[in-house]
Formats: sequence, C-alpha cells, structure tokens
Amino acid sequence: MSHPQITFGIIVLNGQPFVRYNLRALYPFAHQIIVVEGAAPAATGISDANGHSSDGTLDILRNFQAEEDPENKLIIVTAEDEGYPNGFWPGEKHEQSQAYAKRATGNYLWQVDIDEFYMPEDMQTIVGMLGESQEITAVSFPQLTFWGGLKTIVDGWYLRRGWCAQGIHRLFKWGPDYNYVTHRPPTVHDPKGRDLRNLRWVNSHQLVRKDIYLYHYSLLFPKQVMEKCTYYRKAEWAKREQAIRWAKETFLSLRHPFRVHNVYEYPSWLERYSGTHPPQILNMYEDIQQGRLLVELRQSDDVENLLASPWYAIGTTSLKGLDYVDRLWRFIIKCVKITFRILRKIWRLMKQKTRSR
Repeated sequence: MSHPQITFGIIVLNGQPFVRYNLRALYPFAHQIIVVEGAAPAATGISDANGHSSDGTLDILRNFQAEEDPENKLIIVTAEDEGYPNGFWPGEKHEQSQAYAKRATGNYLWQVDIDEFYMPEDMQTIVGMLGESQEITAVSFPQLTFWGGLKTIVDGWYLRRGWCAQGIHRLFKWGPDYNYVTHRPPTVHDPKGRDLRNLRWVNSHQLVRKDIYLYHYSLLFPKQVMEKCTYYRKAEWAKREQAIRWAKETFLSLRHPFRVHNVYEYPSWLERYSGTHPPQILNMYEDIQQGRLLVELRQSDDVENLLASPWYAIGTTSLKGLDYVDRLWRFIIKCVKITFRILRKIWRLMKQKTRSR
C-alpha cells in the first residue's frame, strides 16, 4: 500500500476563531497546507483597506508557521504573491483556488474551508482508501451543517438537491498537467482533460454507509454569519440581495423558522444533533468557555424552545414530504417539456418531407 501525499488547499478571509484549530486538525495528515488569504472583490465590506483579513487572520497564520510548523508544511499565499499589488484578488474565489492548486506538490489535492472539520479516524480511513486504491480520482463528502451551536444542524430542500445532493466535492487526484478548472463547483481535470468525477469517483452515498461526514461549522457565530452575508449580498454568483436581512431576522432572531439556511429561497429547518464533534472543535469551544478565546456565541434558548414545539415537528415532517412531491412535480414538468421538444422536431421533419415530395 502506497502512502498518499495530500496537499490541503484553503481559502480564507477573517477565519477566526477557526484558523489554529483547523490547521492543527489537518497537520498530521498533510504533505502541504497551502492557505490563500485575502478578499475577493465582493468582500471589500469585511476586509481591511489592503484586501486582507480584518480580524488578524494573516498574523495568526504567520504565528502558526513560526511556532507550530516544525515540518514546514504551511505555505501562505496572498494576492501580492500573485502580482496584485493592492492585496485584493480578482474574480470570486476561482483565482484563489488556482493559486493553491499550482503550488500543490502532493499526489492528492484536498480543498478545505476554514470552518470545516473531519473526525481524525475518518481522515485516516480516507487516507487508507487512497493508499489501497490509487485508481480513486475524486471524493465527495456528505455534510452536517451546524447552526448557532454544537447541538443544532440545519437541513432543507437546497441541501438535499442539485450538487449538494451529490456531496461536497473536496478531494482530487493531482499531479503534473492536472488542471483545477472551476471553484463552483470544485472541478479538476486530468492531463487528458477528463473530469475526475467521471472516472473513479467515491461519492457521498458511499461515505454515508461508512458514517464519514464533513462537519461544516459555517453558521455558528453571529460575527461569522454577518460577515458571510455581507459578502453574499454583493457576490454576483450568490444573488442574495436580502442576505443581511436574513441574518438579522432569521439567524439572530429566528423569525422565519422554516427558512433557516442562508440559501433562503428554499424551505429549511433545524434539527437536534446529539452526536460527537471533531476534537479540535471541542478544543476551540473549551477555549471560548474558559475565556482564552473571545468569541460572541449565539444564545440557544429560542432554538431549544422551537425544537421542543410539536407544531415545529409537524412542519418539519411536512416539508420533508413536500420535498419529494416538489421534486417529482419538477421531474414530470421536465419530462413533459422534453417530450414536447421531441414532438416538435418530429413534426418539423414530417413537414419538410411533405414539402419535398
């Protein structure tokens, strides 16, 4: 069995309080950790004037490099390193992903958000899979998305459909002449131009059977959520003009309990979570509770009251059922449209043959 060399690629702006804990979690499994720091154009409202994090993330990265990186695994990349003198990155994350991809020297590239974590034993399982089967070209993970604290997750129509239903595309085979093609969704081509998910792809359904998940702490803290929504409101790809309103009315105040995911166009709901968490997340929370890390937490009384409510349980069950009905209806409409297109083409061909006689 070969030992895979994994390059972890991270894009970060205002990554506190996750930065140190994320790097510590990845370090034992890493050949490299390449962190690309700085603001995309739509993130000017949450960066400093030079395009960097306003919460000290860049200094924390450099401190980690000096104090906790004995094997020199960490590489920090800023826009200045790529020739952008004002510190801001062009585009919306694509250029940043390519910046870590072109520096990757591992034979696998694992993309990680600063607020996503994995169980160490699950990472070890993945590493073992890659070592045993070098034919694996891509891995996509099922995710648990935490909301407002460690005891609540969010689910909904958006998270059950489209590319989310396929899993979160994260890990790709890598080597000379491989090409990181797009950031949304993450897509890598081999030297022959083939999408790695069309080759030997380990999808999220396979990992669910192994009880392996991506633990995404993307909707945890008020500051974190407000900054994300400030970015989403301006990002052209997101098209979420009401993102800040959603953050204030739903994340902070829970006025719309069936629109709790930040892609608020779709119905969503909260569920209680009683499982375990990755060790570094527990370490982070202990540091917050002991006052070693100053982070504002979201109060959970309203969430607990909501989850204890019978009417909310009924509403959640109804939305889960309606999700299947809605998807079936959309499928029927799609089939009808395709059928009409085919019939229209047949009709045109018949008319052409009639005229040619």
